[in-house]
Amino acid sequence: MKTIIGIMGPGESAGKEVCAFAEATGAALAKAGYVVLSGGRAEGVMQAAMKGAAKAGGLTVGILPGSDKKGMSEYVEIPVFTGIGHARNAVNVLSSEVVVAIGLGPGTSSEVSMAIKMKKPVILACMDEPDVQFFSRLGEVVAAGTPEDIVTFIRYKCNQNAHI
Repeated sequence: MKTIIGIMGPGESAGKEVCAFAEATGAALAKAGYVVLSGGRAEGVMQAAMKGAAKAGGLTVGILPGSDKKGMSEYVEIPVFTGIGHARNAVNVLSSEVVVAIGLGPGTSSEVSMAIKMKKPVILACMDEPDVQFFSRLGEVVAAGTPEDIVTFIRYKCNQNAHI
């Protein structure tokens, strides 16, 4: 079974630096053999992560808020149409073995909180120290400075848990 890594992050409010990091992370995960999952929309971190993974030859899964392709990233290979709007955040988290949050917005915050509650491994990137400290008070999270750090942590978790 392939391991699915969820990349979560802001949509339209994501800055260029955050999107560049997300694209590099998507590529690094794809090259390492992981399936990359996101919210599937053609904006922000979702678009960037899917683009990076697809261009690196990886498999991409988009968990979409609507019931059709409207607003979907062109880099989504496997679309999952939920028709449940923002409630799909729970599907994003439940479908991911590891949750990688790049940047921060309200939706990302809900996904990180759900992942912590569900005892999923959580990696935070492109966040301010107060944000990392906040999530650290809620549960175990790891802050990463590079896409390579993210892949290294996921490999470490894979060695700890045979199912990841």
